[in-house]
Amino acid sequence: MTITPERQQPTFALPGEDSITHGEIGGFYRSNNNAVRAHLNATHATDRLSLSYSGAWSRADNYDAGDDFKDFSESGRAGHTLDLNEVGSTAYETRNHALDLAFKAGDNLFQGQLSYQDMPEQLYPNQRMDLLDNTQKLANLNWSRRFDWGEMEARVYHETVDHFMDFGDDKRFWYGALSNTVDPTVGVACSPIGFMVDGMMNTCAAGMPMYSESENSGLTLKADIDLNARQVLRVGTELQRYRLDDYWTASGGGMGPDTFLNINNGQRDRTALFAEVETRHDPRWTTLLGGRYERVQMDADAVHGYSALAGQAAESAAFNAQERKQTDDNVDLTALARYRYSEQLDIEMGLARKVRSPNLYERYTWSSWPMAATMNNFVGDGNGYVGDIDRNPETAYTLSATFDWHAADRRWSVSATPFYTHVDDYIDAIPTASWNDDAFNVLQYANQSARLYGIDLSLQLPLAENDWGQWGLKGVVNYTDGENRDTGDALYNIMPLNGRFTLTHRHNGWDNALEWVVVDEKDNLSDVRNEIPTAGYSLLNLRASHRWEQVRLDFGVENLFDRAYALPTGGTYIGQGKTMSINGIPWGIAVPGMGRSAYVGVNVTF
Repeated sequence: MTITPERQQPTFALPGEDSITHGEIGGFYRSNNNAVRAHLNATHATDRLSLSYSGAWSRADNYDAGDDFKDFSESGRAGHTLDLNEVGSTAYETRNHALDLAFKAGDNLFQGQLSYQDMPEQLYPNQRMDLLDNTQKLANLNWSRRFDWGEMEARVYHETVDHFMDFGDDKRFWYGALSNTVDPTVGVACSPIGFMVDGMMNTCAAGMPMYSESENSGLTLKADIDLNARQVLRVGTELQRYRLDDYWTASGGGMGPDTFLNINNGQRDRTALFAEVETRHDPRWTTLLGGRYERVQMDADAVHGYSALAGQAAESAAFNAQERKQTDDNVDLTALARYRYSEQLDIEMGLARKVRSPNLYERYTWSSWPMAATMNNFVGDGNGYVGDIDRNPETAYTLSATFDWHAADRRWSVSATPFYTHVDDYIDAIPTASWNDDAFNVLQYANQSARLYGIDLSLQLPLAENDWGQWGLKGVVNYTDGENRDTGDALYNIMPLNGRFTLTHRHNGWDNALEWVVVDEKDNLSDVRNEIPTAGYSLLNLRASHRWEQVRLDFGVENLFDRAYALPTGGTYIGQGKTMSINGIPWGIAVPGMGRSAYVGVNVTF
């Protein structure tokens, strides 16, 4: 569909009744990585005013795999090693706060939200750098009103994000000749800071600090117009202004003496108009026809590297000489039909055209120097990536259908959704000057042709109801195949055939489940990215919960038999060691999944 989902409506007291106050407080613990989480939600409301707060804090250490998955323990830091089953760079900590205010005045509803996120740490096992500070601030205002002819809504928002990355605790921090005086595999603290460009043999570098600052502002206007008893017209417009500065300050060695401007004043502005008509032709037939026009305007200022070394001067000059301003005119179309064949069968058929313009990193990253290119990786494969200003938008055409068999009261249901997607100008990757098997390489974004097809299956069946409670079965099966039609290569990061089957049980406030997860081997791989194959696996999870009037207790064990397995879409493991060097870390290790872990959580409502 071309319309964005509606916001969750605030809670108000009923007209003429006393004010209401309610909320929830809870905590959670997971044994494998000592993850803890606490949250609080509270609302106070009259029949016209509603005030809500939600807050959460969570942290975790590195998690352990079900078995050893690597043959090295070094982190590149003196005195710090990791166990052979420890998945480095998976620790995190985050704090979130949101304050919501809503006010009703006649038929008008006004809403405001302030949210704040502070993330001191988010380490990445499939990235060379870690997030070591992230601050997000969001202000959001919303107005809606119901008229005789329908409903209208307006929204404005402004968001800022300040983002800092460097090497986390499990990755080498000190680089340069002076840092290698004890052991070349371990970086020790050194001084003074020295730069290669100065001709100094005794170089010393303290990490690789990377900063990004962004602002995102927008406006949305939309209206639902009741044309008649059977038709609703939805129309609207969207405006968005996005700005990004991504820069890396000097730290020594090859990183300096200047600041590396990765993206300088990146701009991505969107202006959109959309409309759709939903028609209930009769009790059986409903159709939806929609369209969206969007203009995307992008630009970036001139850049420069740390120095002239490693081709930085030549590549930045070539980038600066190009026409960087780009404008895309994108058209999305949607046609959807729903048909109620009988009390036990619903059919839905859809055809859609969806266009996506490149993001700022796909267009405006400019350096093929491996150390810089590998820092512009957002897909977790360990390779380096370079943008291309002339990249075209992707255009995807999707045909899908859903067949939903169910009981009249929906006690049981079985559904199947096959789909086929053809993508023109799919943004994939091609090799640059040198490329090697079984290694990390520098790649460049390129437009090619792609296709995807697959099927999603789901079922829900009651099995029995007796003195022991209600027993049921739920299942989900997914299959997707993706191919680059220009090269015959498989598309990257496609999940293999997988299923999740759950035996459910309910009795006297208990809600329990025995869950079986099955995943096929992944051997249809993206060769250009040297994607890593993964073996098939199955996991067993036990879950239980009990609800009292105001208390809910959840507990269970995931990966009950402590199976060792690799995540098919988890990317390449580069969570420890000398990650600044493109091939200074072992290639060919997939990020493993979590080993056995018990968890418990408690939620109390008031």
